[in-house]
Amino acid sequence: VCNFMSHEKCLKNVKIPCSCIAPSLVRVPVAHCFGPPGLYKRKFCAVCRKSLESPAFRCEVCELHVHTDCVLFACSDCRQCHQDGHLDHDTYHHHWREGNLSSSARCEFCKKTCGSSEVLSGMRCEWCGILAHAACCVIVPPECTFGRLRNMILPPSCVQLFSRNFSKLHCFRISENLQTESDEDDDVDGSTQGSTKDIQISTDSSKQTLKIFDGNDAVKRNQFRLISVPRIAKNEEVVEAALRAYYINDDQQEYELQTFTQQVLLSDDVINRNDAAEDSNLGSVFRESVPEAWIIRAKPKDEEVIRIYPAWLKVGMAYVSLRVNKDSTVQSVIKEVLPLLGRQTECLQNFKLVEVLMGSKQVQRMVLDNQEPILNRLKDIRKTSIRQMNQTRFYIVENSKSIVQVNLFVGGLPPQLSPEEYTNILKEELAIKTNVVSVSHVYQAQGAVVLQISCFSEAERIYMLVKDTVVNDKPLNAVVIPAVMASKIPQNCCPLLVFVNPKSGGLKGRDLLYSFRKLLNPHQVFELTNGGPLPGFHTFSKVPSFRVLVCGGDGTVGWVLGALEEIRHKLVCSEPSVAILPLGTGNDLGRVLRWGAGYSGEDPYSILVSVDEADDVLMDRWTILLDAEEPAEGAENGIAEPEPPKIVQMNNYCGLGIDAELSLDFHHAREEEPGKFNSRFHNKGVYVKVGLQKISHTRNLHKDIKLQVDQHEVELPSIEGLIFINIPSWGSGADLWGSESDNRFEKPRIDDGLLEVVGVTGVVHMGQVQGGFRSGIRIAQGSYFRVTLLKPIPVQVDGEPWIQAPGQIIISAAGPKVHMLKKSKQKQKKTGS
Repeated sequence: VCNFMSHEKCLKNVKIPCSCIAPSLVRVPVAHCFGPPGLYKRKFCAVCRKSLESPAFRCEVCELHVHTDCVLFACSDCRQCHQDGHLDHDTYHHHWREGNLSSSARCEFCKKTCGSSEVLSGMRCEWCGILAHAACCVIVPPECTFGRLRNMILPPSCVQLFSRNFSKLHCFRISENLQTESDEDDDVDGSTQGSTKDIQISTDSSKQTLKIFDGNDAVKRNQFRLISVPRIAKNEEVVEAALRAYYINDDQQEYELQTFTQQVLLSDDVINRNDAAEDSNLGSVFRESVPEAWIIRAKPKDEEVIRIYPAWLKVGMAYVSLRVNKDSTVQSVIKEVLPLLGRQTECLQNFKLVEVLMGSKQVQRMVLDNQEPILNRLKDIRKTSIRQMNQTRFYIVENSKSIVQVNLFVGGLPPQLSPEEYTNILKEELAIKTNVVSVSHVYQAQGAVVLQISCFSEAERIYMLVKDTVVNDKPLNAVVIPAVMASKIPQNCCPLLVFVNPKSGGLKGRDLLYSFRKLLNPHQVFELTNGGPLPGFHTFSKVPSFRVLVCGGDGTVGWVLGALEEIRHKLVCSEPSVAILPLGTGNDLGRVLRWGAGYSGEDPYSILVSVDEADDVLMDRWTILLDAEEPAEGAENGIAEPEPPKIVQMNNYCGLGIDAELSLDFHHAREEEPGKFNSRFHNKGVYVKVGLQKISHTRNLHKDIKLQVDQHEVELPSIEGLIFINIPSWGSGADLWGSESDNRFEKPRIDDGLLEVVGVTGVVHMGQVQGGFRSGIRIAQGSYFRVTLLKPIPVQVDGEPWIQAPGQIIISAAGPKVHMLKKSKQKQKKTGS
């Protein structure tokens, strides 16, 4: 059925379940989260165990890889990352996934190699990462403690998300900009084209190829599987081959084939193409060129045994087997099952029978009507699809008042309005129903609200509508956010909130998003292009203690620190420490805090371990007030309005003159052709080219500006660029201040409450500083600066450049210092998982 191979002598030790019984081993049905199909080298399909040569699906949350035409046969056995009101457990078991391990992977128990790049082999727990052979993992105690990263993982039992109609991509906030076709279409294409890849239309004249449908649903969607059988084949052989194509292990005596004209073959009839002409009924189906089409049908039964699973059990996979006949209704089944589960004293009305279809992309639940005859229900499911019958379970569930609460974060609204004004905008634009929708949180400074919605269809309608809504020329954005139950977070747990900018640093962000979702709980990983940092901070607002990891360039780090500053007063943990995974071009802050010059593909797991062991340090932040006295150029209709003062935050440095001008030119080049700027090496090359064009320029910056430090005028030497530095790294790692001691100034530190002011005489000087041959001209050190611009001058703050009109620039310390994480010097401490 599933292409598993074994030596004869090894058969007695085989512990690996076949794909056809996989649905019966699912503990808690959780659908997978498939993105668009992609090419995955050296990976194997979890259903047919063959390698993935053609485009295939992978789950964004667990390690499942599967061919496009096998995806229907994968069952819903994804990681349970949150509680959704169904089968919620507080204790977590190992979540084993087979294969796709590196060939050097070793079993935790027998210490022998368990991975392979040739076949699907070895097991890995997707929470704690422990590796084992299929035979060894049986002896492991079932409870999982989340391994080495246990203190950083947001425990799934503390996260609540009611998500009935939302796709898994929406629940985990995975951006769909890669999603091109709708699921419907690629399902249909996948099955019809894909299934031909295993069996080419047989050219062997002794064989024939048949199209097999597994029920009315497959006929409607034109989804068939192809089988190849001898031209002279007994009907049983054909039925068996058909069942195997659909990963069904039942006795073939219970099934029969019907032709597309609904002609039921007699069970002893022999399908023989050569004599087909004699039988006029069959003759019409057997055309030379087109494969014949048949439908598998289950023969009707007068009684059968069904399994009933109790939904309230917190452990194991227990079920009760029950024999049902023509007279059995849903109610009589409930009546018979309760005594078997020790609940005989309870009232029947408190229970319901729920049919659960455990599809790979969606878990569908349906409450059965008490009067419905159970055999009819089974017959209907089999008629629809034999495959679905194999993935269907019946749960006995206690009736409880089900709470529906979907939290939707809506951003992009006009800032600084009152809660009533926000509600009115939402009523006008989205026609929200106020009886089921309430505004639970308002972030006025950012123009964002959190909606609490108590009706699934309304939540889905709003979510879809927001995407196409524009308010004041700004598109709105919506993010589904989980509720974190802070009271359930263990004492020593300090979850990591991860922000990734997928656009930074040569697009490495995408792979990191995928890796961090796998290693942690995907609910703690946020994509910054999807609503910015605010949804993440809001989700963690009640968490008593957490840390932050920002993956991106210096600009991204500044963005997150700025957002943290604005929302700090609403967080229970108001001063989380921030670690950096540098993805940009400069990454000066990352260098100073020892996170390196830029991410070059290190193992994401070891990065998380480093974050766990990092040291807490403080860093100054600065506020820059830009007050232009003259109007900006190009004012409309010649009526000049002076610009309102602009306030920006600075972490690393602020440059005026030549340094900012180069940055501005680079910025323009990147905006013209963004596609070319996807490697650090190319980005730096453009910087060099832009710089060479400026060598002959002489600019007397010192004549165009005045500088005041701590209320004292400072005489400026002859320079072309003036730079204020907060950290000892500038322009991708150069030391602008220099290391030699100087009794005029204190030794710079990132938490001394002082900024250093340095001058450069031009591009050549900047190049020499970059090369490490010279340092800048030390001008001053202080905590309050006033710069007067006498003409428009290029300015850049942390890599963001613009032209500043004449006027005042005031730089002063901003609020409290921020807590940063500095990578610890010592070698990783060895700690057992």
